[in-house]
Amino acid sequence: MKTIRVAAAVICDDMDNPSRIFATAKGYGEFKGQWEFPGGKIEAGEAAEEALVREIREELDTEIEVGSLIHTIEYDYPAFHLSMDCFLAKVTAGSLTLKEAQAARWLTGSELYEVPWLPADISLIKILEKRMACDVCQSRQKRNFKKWRKRLDSYAT
Repeated sequence: MKTIRVAAAVICDDMDNPSRIFATAKGYGEFKGQWEFPGGKIEAGEAAEEALVREIREELDTEIEVGSLIHTIEYDYPAFHLSMDCFLAKVTAGSLTLKEAQAARWLTGSELYEVPWLPADISLIKILEKRMACDVCQSRQKRNFKKWRKRLDSYAT
């Protein structure tokens, strides 16, 4: 079975503590309308990170900073095997202009399952859900602590 190597960008609002991620719906082909993370094929002699910068520039007219590797997905589609390196990324210039995708959304952790993902992307969604859920919990804990501290301080005065 033919193997296709690709790189995907999980573009987020904050690479240390992501609360929103950017996803696109394919605008063509067999999987048109299904959602994925933007990116594309890794060319011969090209590093995955280089491919990702090139692909995002071509597909979204945007410059990105590539962060850490989140996960490498290995998935068998009927006609090929997909090997997809998935990286965190953030926008450094540009406005995420859709050149190939038919739609795009910024998704929070609670919205991850509101779109129909490509089969290969589902395992990454599960990883992101855990990471973003932890961030949501930490955020809530901080807010609750601030409320508790404020209430405690009001008793002291």
